[in-house]
Amino acid sequence: MLAPHIANGRLTLLLGHRPVAASVQGDRIESVTFEAVTGGRRRVVSAPWVLEATELGDLLPLAGVEHVIGAESRSETGEPSAPEKADPLDQQAITWCFGLEHHAGQNHVTQRPDDYVRWREYVPQMTPPWPGRLFAWEHSHPITLQPRILPFDPVGEGAFPNLWTYRRIRDASRFQDSKAFPSVCLVNWPQNDHWLAPLVGPGVTFEQRRQREAEAKALSRSLIYWLQTDAPRPDGGTGWPGLKPSAGVLGTLDGFALAPYIRESRRICAKFTVTERHLSTEIRKAETGAAAETVRATQFRDSVGVGAYRIDLHPSTGGRNYVDVSSLPFQIPLGSLLPRRVENLIAAGKCLGVTHIANGCYRLHPVEWNIGEAAGALAAFCVDRKLTPAAVHAKVDLTIEFQKRLREEGFELEWKAAIRPL
Repeated sequence: MLAPHIANGRLTLLLGHRPVAASVQGDRIESVTFEAVTGGRRRVVSAPWVLEATELGDLLPLAGVEHVIGAESRSETGEPSAPEKADPLDQQAITWCFGLEHHAGQNHVTQRPDDYVRWREYVPQMTPPWPGRLFAWEHSHPITLQPRILPFDPVGEGAFPNLWTYRRIRDASRFQDSKAFPSVCLVNWPQNDHWLAPLVGPGVTFEQRRQREAEAKALSRSLIYWLQTDAPRPDGGTGWPGLKPSAGVLGTLDGFALAPYIRESRRICAKFTVTERHLSTEIRKAETGAAAETVRATQFRDSVGVGAYRIDLHPSTGGRNYVDVSSLPFQIPLGSLLPRRVENLIAAGKCLGVTHIANGCYRLHPVEWNIGEAAGALAAFCVDRKLTPAAVHAKVDLTIEFQKRLREEGFELEWKAAIRPL
């Protein structure tokens, strides 16, 4: 899709680069310096508009863009689910996902990972408490926080619930040659959530971030070994030696994703910040008096997209267990994409103006992609009309004109009233 634009010179694509510096004049970002991950070559890129779509909002501190990280306090946001005290180092778990196959009668057990015993014996220290070891079929129910069991069985896969089919991304029964195309389970489970330390925040270096990402991958490797050797089976035995990482499915030879799944970013101090109060089913029912059949999330006059997911926060680096709250199908307000001060930066991912709690539903991939598409459309609109994003947001007629263009391009800006709460 990008090839024609690259070929005719309209687009330059730099793979394997990260931002390491920014030049700022007043309230504008003039240029960003990128460094190649391999070789270290640096390039300076200047542009009138800058879209921040990194996993962790890496440009924000480099450019001095006001932002928050971690959890705000309840007194700051007025959110019932927020903690009493703010903690910038309280961030959601990350997960290094991998694809998993099972080949009955084969043995794919490899050398035991060096830190395997540590993870096999690890008992999470959570509030409210985790029910036992991390490597077990019992874990905290995300909503009730009571112990629950989700079993795993790649052989008797008809049983439900079963983690083997819970996140299956390829079903062998759909193929004539099931041996050439075995079933693949994407392992993104409680057992490989890594919450021991944050990736960013006060005192956290880039080297520490890389080390913690590597530790998340090591946790997943140990989980594979546990599944092959020590995991309890329904028949009373232990382990499935026929399990193996699924090479190639995720674009790697070792079966692992190319990067860890990061749920929480630095977040801009935006012209408008979405909170739990705009989304929560119970809060909206209480504040509006609407019945369950008609209650809606807060409607934003500057909507640039939609999303629908529960407020779902995984266990955190601060020792907090799940936060999982019923929420209503919601909109993405344009004001949440715009910093309060910096004129030419547009949030294009998880770094938009939401709280730690509201991030729990705005972080989901379809929502994040919608944010990115809206940010790109806004930049194009500003180029065409020689406007600033702040002007498009501030002037109702310009907002309406921009929304008209979005609709023409296929964006959905509101939900039908019949959509039910999650």
